[in-house]
This record gives sequence, C-alpha cells and structure tokens, in this order.
Amino acid sequence: MNLLLLLAFAVDFTGVIAPILDRNCVSCHGAKKADGGLRVDTPREIAKSVVKGDPSRSSLYTRSIIPPGKAGSMPPGGPALTADELAALRAWIAEGAVWPAAATLAKAKPADDLALSRSLHARIAKSASGKFENYRITIPETTTAFDMVAIPGGEFQMGAPETEAGRGKDEGPRHKVKVEPFWMGKYEVTWNEFRLFMFPKDPADELVDAISRPTRPYVEMSFGMGIDGYPAISMTHHAANKYAEWLSARTGQFYRLPTEAEWEYACRAGTGTAYSFGDSAGALGEYAWFLDNANDKYQQVGKKKPNAWGLHDMHGNVIEWTLDQYLPDAYSKPGAYKPYGWVPSKTPYPHVARGGSWADPAEFCRCGARRASDSSWKMQDPQLPQSIWYHTDAQWLGMRLVRPRAIPTAEQMHAAWNSGVAE
Repeated sequence: MNLLLLLAFAVDFTGVIAPILDRNCVSCHGAKKADGGLRVDTPREIAKSVVKGDPSRSSLYTRSIIPPGKAGSMPPGGPALTADELAALRAWIAEGAVWPAAATLAKAKPADDLALSRSLHARIAKSASGKFENYRITIPETTTAFDMVAIPGGEFQMGAPETEAGRGKDEGPRHKVKVEPFWMGKYEVTWNEFRLFMFPKDPADELVDAISRPTRPYVEMSFGMGIDGYPAISMTHHAANKYAEWLSARTGQFYRLPTEAEWEYACRAGTGTAYSFGDSAGALGEYAWFLDNANDKYQQVGKKKPNAWGLHDMHGNVIEWTLDQYLPDAYSKPGAYKPYGWVPSKTPYPHVARGGSWADPAEFCRCGARRASDSSWKMQDPQLPQSIWYHTDAQWLGMRLVRPRAIPTAEQMHAAWNSGVAE
C-alpha cells in the first residue's frame, strides 16, 4: 500500500515509521553509536528530538527536510528521505508521535568491542600463514583483488641524519629499530577496494556485519580525480582502522595499518639514504608522483618504478596513514613504542602519515619525512557533528595495509583496530 494512502488513517508505527528510522537513522543514532549524543531507537530517547503534535519544532523532522550536504541535514551524507517518508514522519509527529509499547526497532548490531575482536581472532587463527612469499588475494564474493609483498624482518636506523637536506626536527635522533617480518600492500589501497567497505551489500556474515562502517559521504570523495585504479583518499584514521578490520573479517587474514617503524623500514628497502634510490631528488620523478609532475591530482597506483622490495608509490601520490600517535619527540622516547611496537593513541589528533603526496615538494617525499594529522583536514565538513569517517580537506591522504607474519593476540588485534579516539 502506498505511504500516502496509509496516511489517510492513523500512521502505523510498526509498518511505516519504524522502517524509516531503521533505514535512515539508527546506524548513527542508536545504542551502538549516538552521534551528537542523539538516539532515536527508543521512545524515551526519541522524545529529545520530537515535540508531540508539532513537527515544526521537532528536530527529527526539521533536520530531515534539509538537503544532504547542507549544515544540519539528516542523514548528513544522504540519501535524503523520500517525499512519502517525510510526509509519514510529519504526520506521525502531528498525531502525537505514538510509539506502541511492544514496538521495537531492528536489533542493534553488537559494538566493535573486545568480544568481536576475539571472535575475529578465532577465525584468523584457523588460517595458517603459509609460505612467506608475495601473494595476490581476491576479496571474497567480489572480483576485486590486491597484492601483498613479503617484507623480511631486520634492523635499521630509523630517522634521518642531521646532515640530510630537508630534515625536520622530529626526524631524530636516529635510532636502531628491529622489525619483524610482515607483508605490505604492493600498492596504496584503491577505491576499487575501499568502496566495497563504503557502500556494502548486506552481508550474510555476522562478524562482517558487526563491524562499524562509514556513513555515506555528502560529496563524491574522489573529487573528480578518478576511481578505477586510483588510491582511495580522505578517510580518517578511524576509517582506515575500521577498513582494516573489515578486510580482516572478509578474508580471514589479519590486516592493519603499518606502524611508523614498519612503514619507514619498508620504504627504505635496505637503504639508509634520503630516498630509497639515493640521496638526490633528481630521479624522484621516476619513482613518484609529486608536486613537479602530478598535474595537480593523484594518479593511478603502480605507474612509477617500485623500490628495491617491489613496493610502488612509497614516495608521493598520497601520504599514508600509520598506526602511531604523532609525538614530535618520539624518537628520543624508546619506551613510547611499548607494548605493541607503536605509539598508542590517546587523543584524536595528531596521528602520523608518511610518504609525501601529489601536492608535496620533493623534500616531503623522503623516507624519513613525517606528517602530523590535524583537525583542519575536515574544516569544510558541514555536518553537525562532523564526520568521524572523512577528512574532506585532505585530498592527498590515503593508506596501505600490512599483515604481520606472526598472528598476534586478540588483544593486540583489538588495539590496532580500535584506538578509542575516533576523529
């Protein structure tokens, strides 16, 4: 029956209003996640956004009629409620917003808690690591594949020497770091991969379904620079971690962001020079898309020469997230890396990104160069509250993932996927 025809009678909460709230509101305003402190999943909570009998004074309705992308809109990233849904919502509030005592919304998904990480750990532990060699894997139930490169463990001098041109004060003192073997993405994570996470189909897998996933963005997130084969960009540190968790659940293999030490070790590929190919930036254009050759946009991954270990775009194209909280003096505090080998997050900003981008000069593309995230990276985000998923002003920011050869504990997996300080 058409919604408008139903409105000739008292609005049916169970058949009409509950599905509207389930589809459009509960994922961001429920028990699992209450953006802005607002929930709509119980009659007591929804009363905070509803004035019975008066839709014009009810933020649940007045914010729903604001077009997506405009400040205060609900859902902030769209799609907008249909005309029929808005009419039903308005009529329900006008009639007194009756919520029958026995009526409930869809069962809330479990939170991304330690219990979920333990369930995922049990799944991952069943899969043997196999040979330590390069491999390609197709994400289950898709045609999208990605490549991983086996990176041997070892020791290296982390940081840049004081004599290196362009060296920042936060790149020293140089210190020895031991790195265990791991696989690293041959390329930066592409939109082909990340959009499976952004726009998921309803999974039959309960563990996959339990992982938090992004709200729909209010703008086209490639900003017209290209999607097929291009690096995914502008995700927050939180979104990058959640993507790693989602991919782990889908594949049965443990993926996470690299630690800052792992990233630099892989970038250097056995060298101690400013770039993986030497100290001079003269050959950078052969290995990287950067300010001088990128034509003011990112480029498809893998079009430049790889480093000695077979990793592409470690210099340039997009800067890449690491797990670490940024500390300007981290290198003089060896204890900061314990117990996981990286600096755990305590605040939403700053985190460390590495590698330089299409918008950066050569000196920012050096192996030792560090970048600290900042809240200004989402300055133009009009959503209230601002999205925890997207950095709309960081169109040069992306990621690549690693997979440790040794399967860590459930607690270590949980720490890598859940910083507790979502941006």
